[in-house]
Amino acid sequence: MSLAPRLDLRQSQSLVMTPQLQQAIRLLALSNLEVEGFIAEEIERNPLLESSAPDDDGPTQEREAPPEAREPATADQLVMGGDASGEASLDVDFTAESFHHDSPADAIGGDGAGMDGSLGLSGAGGGGVGEDGPDFDSFAAGDMTLAEFLMAQAGPVVDGSDAFIAAHLIDQIDDCGYLTVPLLEIANRLGVPLARVEYVLSLIQTFEPTGVGARDLAECLKLQAIEADRYDPCMARLIEHLDLLARGELGRLKRICEVDDEDMADMIRELRGYDPKPGCRFGGEPAQAVTPDVFVARRKDGWAIEINAATLPRLLVNRGYYVELSGGEQDKASKAWLGEMLASANWLVKALDQRQRTIVKVATEIVKQQEAFFLHGVAHLKPMTLRQVADAIEMHESTVSRVTSNKYLYCARGLFELKYFFTSAIQSSEGGDAVSAQAVKAAIRTLIAAEGNAILSDDTLVEQLNAKGFDIARRTVAKYREALGIGSSVQRRRARALEGAG
Repeated sequence: MSLAPRLDLRQSQSLVMTPQLQQAIRLLALSNLEVEGFIAEEIERNPLLESSAPDDDGPTQEREAPPEAREPATADQLVMGGDASGEASLDVDFTAESFHHDSPADAIGGDGAGMDGSLGLSGAGGGGVGEDGPDFDSFAAGDMTLAEFLMAQAGPVVDGSDAFIAAHLIDQIDDCGYLTVPLLEIANRLGVPLARVEYVLSLIQTFEPTGVGARDLAECLKLQAIEADRYDPCMARLIEHLDLLARGELGRLKRICEVDDEDMADMIRELRGYDPKPGCRFGGEPAQAVTPDVFVARRKDGWAIEINAATLPRLLVNRGYYVELSGGEQDKASKAWLGEMLASANWLVKALDQRQRTIVKVATEIVKQQEAFFLHGVAHLKPMTLRQVADAIEMHESTVSRVTSNKYLYCARGLFELKYFFTSAIQSSEGGDAVSAQAVKAAIRTLIAAEGNAILSDDTLVEQLNAKGFDIARRTVAKYREALGIGSSVQRRRARALEGAG
């Protein structure tokens, strides 16, 4: 065997994840609002990109330029990994009739008459709300946190070393308004007498919201009862025995508190009016409204599915600016950079267009397979997997998974995450078609909502579900009931007893 060096030629195949391909894959998983932020970053980076409002009648997506300025490479070719001179797609057949236009709005009524970006659905987020629609931000809570609110009240009340103790105590109060650290530990940490810490805490407990600074639920309710001038010996005993109240042992409570049925009911009503988490009205991030990415509406000839274009700026490639720049004097590095910017801009425009087509194609198949849900409700939701949709539209399962991540669909029945339509199957007890787990949950919720005073146990729920054709085990019923946030039959019976007492 020769040990001398030599040159060999070998041919092999490998999948290379180019930066463009990685970015195309990442774009699929982003929601419309996240894509909007991504586009803003790209516009900052690339001088050949600019945006306009979705309804702007300005320049077209690609401005006129000499043939030599056109870039043959597209995002579709990059993702498919094929020949750069081809016109392969990002897993979508552009020649398909349903994707001949940019969106269903182009095919409905010719010029999209009556389409407002949300298929005419009232109450939809994003493009479904006109200029005179409600401003949900006006309902958001103020920016002041609970700690800031308490410190503002402490300023005129405490000073010197007490102000330092108060600041430390307020820092230990959680978002619900409770002091989470033992006072002795705080006293040792600060090197001050325990009595002084207790005194400062007593001052904090007089601040708004009433009940803040309590160390447990009983103390929180006690502070609110004192503020309401209802803290008499009977109320004190009731608050000391909240565990009996939680278990619904009203007879024992009446004996301990030495009251009759009427007084007990009055005290329970009083307790229900108190806030067990007084700090929750402050702080935290304001709730963000969910903006739909896809609109679905029923038409005479079927279903219309459209991307929410109101949340996506119209991206333009300024080819005239490219021609102007390329026509001047420039060195080799500048010319290479300009060519790179043009290729990047072309790729991004086509990748975003392909992303929208892919989302519409996946949403169309979801609507096709779950048409019974859109017509009749959750009870008719069918079990469906990512693979079923992927096989039907001839895409990879991972592509469907990315498309359905962090995206919401708005229809006449409300707003739903695309992942909502993919559920496991529950076999029918009568040998029929399997049903969706969501349909079973809806049936459980309906049965419990109608149970009245005859509380249904999990075993009884199993029997009634079996009678409806659901072949389901007791442990599955318990799991679904807990997922719905519904207590056990014992907990519901106690709650019903307390409602009767109140």
